[in-house]
Amino acid sequence: MRLLDRKTVPPTEELRPTEPSRATGLLHDLGLGIRFASSGGREGWTRTVLTAVGVGLGVALLLFASSIPHLLEQRSARDQARAEARVSRDHTVPKSDTTVLQISVLSEYRGRSVEGSLMRPEGAHPVTPPGAAHFPGPGEMVASPALKELLGSPEGGLLKERLPYRITGTIADPGLISPGELRYYAGSATLTPAAGGHRLSGYGAQDPSEPLSPILVVLIIMICVVLLVPVAIFIATAVRFGGDRRDRRLAALRLVGADIRTTRRIAAGEALFGTVLGLLTGLVFFLVARQFMGAVEVWDVSAFPADLVPVPWLAALIAVAVPVAAVLVTLTALRSVVIEPLGVVRHSRSRRRRLWWRLLMPVAGVAVLAQTGTVDEYAPVNPYPIAGGAVLVLVGLALLLPWLVEACVNRLRGGPVPWQLATRRLQLSSGAASRAVSGITVAVAGAVALQMLFAAVNDDFNRVTGQDPARAQFTASSEKVTGDAATRTIKEFRATKGVKAVIGTVEVYVTRPGKYEGDIRPTTSLSIGDCATLRELARIGSCKEGDAFVVHPENDKDQAAWVDQTARKGKEVEITSYDGQSKRWTLPADARTVVSRRDPTGEDHWGIMATVGAVDPSTLPGATVNAQIKVDESVADVSEYVRNTAARIDPGMSVASLHSVTRDRQYASVQTGLQVGATATLLLIAASMLVSQLEQLRERRRLLSVLVAFGTRRTTLGWSVLWQTAVPVVIGLVVAVAGGLGLGAVMIRMVAKRVTDWWLFLPMVGAGAALILLVTLISLPPLWRLMRPDGLRTE
Repeated sequence: MRLLDRKTVPPTEELRPTEPSRATGLLHDLGLGIRFASSGGREGWTRTVLTAVGVGLGVALLLFASSIPHLLEQRSARDQARAEARVSRDHTVPKSDTTVLQISVLSEYRGRSVEGSLMRPEGAHPVTPPGAAHFPGPGEMVASPALKELLGSPEGGLLKERLPYRITGTIADPGLISPGELRYYAGSATLTPAAGGHRLSGYGAQDPSEPLSPILVVLIIMICVVLLVPVAIFIATAVRFGGDRRDRRLAALRLVGADIRTTRRIAAGEALFGTVLGLLTGLVFFLVARQFMGAVEVWDVSAFPADLVPVPWLAALIAVAVPVAAVLVTLTALRSVVIEPLGVVRHSRSRRRRLWWRLLMPVAGVAVLAQTGTVDEYAPVNPYPIAGGAVLVLVGLALLLPWLVEACVNRLRGGPVPWQLATRRLQLSSGAASRAVSGITVAVAGAVALQMLFAAVNDDFNRVTGQDPARAQFTASSEKVTGDAATRTIKEFRATKGVKAVIGTVEVYVTRPGKYEGDIRPTTSLSIGDCATLRELARIGSCKEGDAFVVHPENDKDQAAWVDQTARKGKEVEITSYDGQSKRWTLPADARTVVSRRDPTGEDHWGIMATVGAVDPSTLPGATVNAQIKVDESVADVSEYVRNTAARIDPGMSVASLHSVTRDRQYASVQTGLQVGATATLLLIAASMLVSQLEQLRERRRLLSVLVAFGTRRTTLGWSVLWQTAVPVVIGLVVAVAGGLGLGAVMIRMVAKRVTDWWLFLPMVGAGAALILLVTLISLPPLWRLMRPDGLRTE
């Protein structure tokens, strides 16, 4: 009874586990995805490594791009630090214990610029050039590492003749713009102001840089967009490597009770892990590649490793944007996939891709560019609408490509066995093929637009010089080679190896003797040369030694009258040098009056012309030399022989090549930057296509093994791989050409120019075809390894 009488104690309620919060659940699912990616066995690690390598390549290129502002800033700072300091408005520097006499020497060697200075101290403590540990003594030279290496190699033998100095030191990095720069400072014991030396008190000029033209700003914006958008697309493609196997793993999770939202979060965690690993891989690629930048030159451009430092806010943006974009891309891709407990629904007949929303982005981009209006030559350029419009157009082309590939491949029927294997594979998974070629599509479209823009503005930055390289290829002049040395100069040039002819003159200025009111004295030039030379400068007709001529400019009566005031036939003219020496010479009474002729440099010469028999040029005070040199271009290194002769005569002699067209320096710099960036982007695209191709082959390993087990030949599968790569690329190139021509036409309209060439896309198409062949050839060895019966084994 006691048991019955005992009061029943109510059972205690069991504590139910509280459901995790939304944020906790999200972190748990992301962590589970990271665990799957990091401990998913061989398949999981293979996919993670492919993603990390793909993302790492893109991140490395983005880090290099983000380092360009710091690189340019450091190069400009070093350039200004070694420029001559200006201490007064009239540029005169008083002599002191630290001043230096200097001549700047500009030359070339086999297409590369060689810059240097010939220096002589005026006191016991001369200023030392930046980067030089000591001041070079007479006959000594401090050279850059690249110049020192070149002079010590067999390839620098001819340059060694031009620079016969003993190297006593090396210019350190602070005195150089780039590691590959050829620069030197040489000491002299004979340099004087009369020989061309100017006084230098120090280094560190602060000259304001010349502002860029608005058209160049537009070009730079387009270059940045065209080079970086394919990188972003490649990173988005790399995140989706191994998507088929991942989705099958997610289906297994659905079977044990995970809902769709959970599976998507797990997939995002896998992508996040691979992307973070890709960030670290890209940082390693960047740090390793940076160490070799000093030894690598692309289009004659190199950089110091210390200059390649990413801008902090750009590096932070890359570190945040890449993982966020990877998660968004993964979640967006899963919206078109139905992951059920019993499998993945992807390859069944689904609704066709819609076209209308894919056209919105490129149309919006064209509208933004059209609304920007014409670029004003004198107004600053707003970069945001230009960059935004171009990005919308290029990304829109990438979005349009999957629809077009699907629409085209679904209509392909019949053909040989390799063709059928390729088309059927494309019909089953056209999305993967589209993603693989989206980068090259965007890159080619941007390149076509850029080439059109460059061609349209080319005339604005290329000036017709009027020079005639067919008559002479080089011109040399010196104001310091006078008297008898001037006549020897012409003889030495004519004796130089490979020189066919020299239009050489010894020139002085002559005045009319007497007293004149005011400071203006009738003055003209006196040019002495042989008959062959004078025929190149004036229309003299017959000529013999002892003749003299009065040369009038063509179609300029006022200038002709001014010449006649000095050049009076049978009267004296006075020749006066800068140092006060003077001499009088009588113009022969039988001198004929002729008309001038343009010389190979495009200039007219008038005044008095005389042969050596009429006046001895070695006796003229203050006479200088000018030579226009015609060479036999079939002689190897003929230009170096000419420059060596000039340096032997006068180290400061100016030697220049004659060109019918000269290019603006800033424009040439922008074009060089485009070539360097395009080379890097092209290499990245080739790497992306190769990695994507290998990933697709890995996904189809079992299918390939089945085909081999049934007797399919290797050549058949090889051709099928080629067609699987070629068909999407051909479609992508068609989209790229059409989009690039349209974008280029809009950009040309923006800068108020007209299209000059509609066929500039042909080289780009050739590059795309070369990439197809290259990727196919490289992917064949992995294909042979995958074509084994043991690929049917499973666990």
